Amino acid sequence: MKKDFSSIITAVVDDEIIFLKRVKSLLEKNLGLKVYAYNNAQEFLSSINEIDFDLLLLDLNLPDLDGITVLTYLKKLKSDIEVIIVTGHATVDSAVEAIKIGANDYLEKPLNKNKLIFTVNNTLEKILLKKENIKLKNILDQRDKDPLDGFIANCQKMVDVTNIIKKIAPLDCNVLIEGETGTGKEMVARAIHNLSKRSKGPFISINCGGFSEELITNELFGHEKEAFTGAHSRRIGLIEAAQKGTLFLDEIGEMPPSVQVKLLKVIEEKRIYRLGSNTPIDLDIRIIAATNRDLKTLVKKRLFREDLYFRLNVVNVRLPKLRERSEDIPILISYFISKYNKQFDKDIRGISNKAISLLLKYDFPGNVRELENIIQRAVALCDGQEIKPEHLPSDITNLNFTNVSTKLLMSLEEIEKNHIKRVLEFTGYDKKATAAILKIPRTTLWRKMKKYNL
Repeated sequence: MKKDFSSIITAVVDDEIIFLKRVKSLLEKNLGLKVYAYNNAQEFLSSINEIDFDLLLLDLNLPDLDGITVLTYLKKLKSDIEVIIVTGHATVDSAVEAIKIGANDYLEKPLNKNKLIFTVNNTLEKILLKKENIKLKNILDQRDKDPLDGFIANCQKMVDVTNIIKKIAPLDCNVLIEGETGTGKEMVARAIHNLSKRSKGPFISINCGGFSEELITNELFGHEKEAFTGAHSRRIGLIEAAQKGTLFLDEIGEMPPSVQVKLLKVIEEKRIYRLGSNTPIDLDIRIIAATNRDLKTLVKKRLFREDLYFRLNVVNVRLPKLRERSEDIPILISYFISKYNKQFDKDIRGISNKAISLLLKYDFPGNVRELENIIQRAVALCDGQEIKPEHLPSDITNLNFTNVSTKLLMSLEEIEKNHIKRVLEFTGYDKKATAAILKIPRTTLWRKMKKYNL
């Protein structure tokens, strides 16, 4: 994926007019840079208070000031500017001196076009990463002030999501969050809660796919003492525990039909009955539901109640896949490096261009959660200050992205998941029929459906 360097402001300082014009043209045409050209040092230095340069290509031999003097002055005045020295009078001593003072690289005249583009491109990658780290630091600095704690949204799709969150949070309406596994549905739910008038109340989360039908009923509604065999004391259900707060129902598409009926009644009547009790308990809760499945399709197949769907889907928040917000990947990487530096007591400063290039080409079927796991692993394995390709999983480093689409390269687990999903859809999610077609026990099918969130 071609990087956008248009935000990086570049200057070239050289006393040869023809050279200036050639370099300016090459950088603008090949890298999309905005380039300012100066044929003496004084003219450049007089402009640095008005223009915030990120990159400078500097000739060591200028008519008014030598390049080393300019470099020394510039690094004291604006230490974050990246400088590439260019000269026709190269010596080992001048190269070493320039690098020690702070130059990023060193090129000899006559310039080779490909080498120039390669060297400048590498420096631009470094500048972009530095800008993203600064943006990350600003985000982290605002964490204590911003209820959207840890919510990284740089691309337009995610900015739109945050705008929706801010609009609907105070309204106390039910919300349905849709998105693939690992896109951050619970984080969005917590953000809505944190920005709402219920923020001081509890945030109760339950995974509807993590329990059997009997267990989820008991978890949601609770029970009275001796309501059934083994009920030795009263138990408060999660719906009741969410009083004055928010109830988050994750993977709502996995909720059994009989429990769907009970939840619909709770929403309509705003009251519940504990198992074994005839005494109603009035409710003051907000419900936020989330799913990685297409509820509209489930409704059409009569696997999910249409009336419940409309009750939950008052406002819909759809989260983009990570591959649809690839511009957020570098800042998410920086965020996770910072997070796991603290956890593992490491001092990793960044990630190499090759490693980040591999990650930007990867398809991320597990979305942000998968990226976090990858960076957590890389930080744990890295002994230096930079994450490199060898610290990434082999299924990322071994992929040939040049000739093969990543969508064609799936693990055995992904193939198995997709096949089971196709058979389930063919049978209308009839587990008995699905198990028969797959020639596996129903208990095995149940475990695999739970494993793959099907």
